[in-house]
Amino acid sequence: MNKIRILAENVASQIAAGEVVERPASVVRELLDNSIDAGARRILISVEGGGKRKIKVSDDGSGMSRDDLLLCVERHATSKIRSVSDLFAVRTLGFRGEALPSIASVSKMEITSRPGKDLAGHTFKLAGGRFLSLDETGCPPGTSVLVRDLFYNLPVRRKFLRSPRTEMEHIVDTVTRWALPFSDREFRLDSEQKRVVYFPATGDQVIRLSHLFGKKVAAALLEARENGPGLNISAYLAPPEFSRNRGDRLYVYVNQRNIRDRFVTRAVLEGYGRRLMKGQYPQGVIFIDIDPLQVDVNIHPTKQEIRFRDGRLVFRKIVTAIERTLSREFQAFVETEFSGKESFSPLFAHEPAQAEFIPARHGTTQGPGPPRDTPRDEPAIIGNLGNTYILCQAREGLLMVDQHAAHERVVYEKIRNDFGQGKVQTQALLVPLKLEFSLKEAKILAEKGSLLSRFGIELEHFGGNTFLLREVPALLSRVNWEDFLSELIPDLEKGMLQDQAAVDEMFMLMACHSAIRARHSLTHEEMSHLLRQLLEMDLPSNCPHGRPIFRYLTYAEIEKMFKRVV
Repeated sequence: MNKIRILAENVASQIAAGEVVERPASVVRELLDNSIDAGARRILISVEGGGKRKIKVSDDGSGMSRDDLLLCVERHATSKIRSVSDLFAVRTLGFRGEALPSIASVSKMEITSRPGKDLAGHTFKLAGGRFLSLDETGCPPGTSVLVRDLFYNLPVRRKFLRSPRTEMEHIVDTVTRWALPFSDREFRLDSEQKRVVYFPATGDQVIRLSHLFGKKVAAALLEARENGPGLNISAYLAPPEFSRNRGDRLYVYVNQRNIRDRFVTRAVLEGYGRRLMKGQYPQGVIFIDIDPLQVDVNIHPTKQEIRFRDGRLVFRKIVTAIERTLSREFQAFVETEFSGKESFSPLFAHEPAQAEFIPARHGTTQGPGPPRDTPRDEPAIIGNLGNTYILCQAREGLLMVDQHAAHERVVYEKIRNDFGQGKVQTQALLVPLKLEFSLKEAKILAEKGSLLSRFGIELEHFGGNTFLLREVPALLSRVNWEDFLSELIPDLEKGMLQDQAAVDEMFMLMACHSAIRARHSLTHEEMSHLLRQLLEMDLPSNCPHGRPIFRYLTYAEIEKMFKRVV
């Protein structure tokens, strides 16, 4: 007796359905693809029980004839492609011909459709993929697909569905993602006959973005573009201060298809660079319009995974577009509020007048204040809040600068640049510093401590657990060397200091340990010198760990705080 048998059609359909239909949101996703491909201008989604009891998607698209209705539930029946070559030029959202038969095999389905040129439509009913009836009916032009009792014939699969509330959240996310690139179409989602989401048709992409992100984030979005032969990238990026600890507000589209792609996400994070703290994700939308011949969308039945033919080019274009836009935005801010990079020079060329500083958190500090004859549109240092934040009066409001983060950025970039040029400036200690370590740490330093010399750190084993620090980088003046080296030893043990990323982490560690601390009192001249240095850096907006250096309050925001304006 043969061991290998051809599966029955209903079994094969249910296996295929397992790849396409994971939960109610998968049904909504596939039906939305069909509605959009049909040219619908208005799409209504209605669900009950989080989609487990009922999902209905109605549109005013091109509709289907009686014969098309019979064919649409056959596996691999599609109007989107006709040959193998068409797979490499897919512009539509759907193309595989698997969605409707897969959904039909695990539900009770009813499709009502009418092409605009026909006087009457038809209703096609199925249960578990089996034909029940096909009747003529009166209906508006377009298509309505009703799905009831999802997974009714697969109780094990049905048990794995989550609560109606959780499933509804997935449906809302799906509708939102699909509505975003099609701002000229209307989308409405109802649950238990109550409106949940409504996106009116609008030709303005910004309005659709405001529905998605909220007015505050949408108003702050920066537009980035990068064009080239067969590849156009446009992005709407939220500034780093709107970052989140999840990547759920980062939307990526390739030829208007929503995708979930780690490759593109990595490119976006690379573009933001050190403007983001570790573990943070930006909010934004990336639209990639690419020649269909340069992308393979036939990777997975859900069609949310793709593969670029020239991934390096796409990666580089995304990084460039984001990096240039964020840098340009900060430069525009500097030019507006600081009258250009040199704005501090004439400001601090004056002899500062004596004035009382803002009281610090640990007592009142007297010291030189800002010049009295400073022009109104140049930022003037007006104090140091808590010996931690440098306060400046700028043209349009109040600028706050975190002195530790600012100095950390300055030290980090100088160390990195010196190292890159192969000339780390060092300083020999007049009296070597004696350092004590644990037995394990001492063993590692004795074996691998010589590797630190390339960074300007000269250690000599003095015996036992004791080492003498004889030479250090000249830039590092405030370091607790025992703590610093103890923190560095794990990377030294693993041999990670040969890796560029680990070297960069070391530079950040050196800068953090060396930078002036919060609660450290600075004179007016020291504050002005720090700010001048900061504005000469490649990335003056964020510390090496991604924390923001600046915070800006406009006069309008301040007046709202004090209810001077509504």
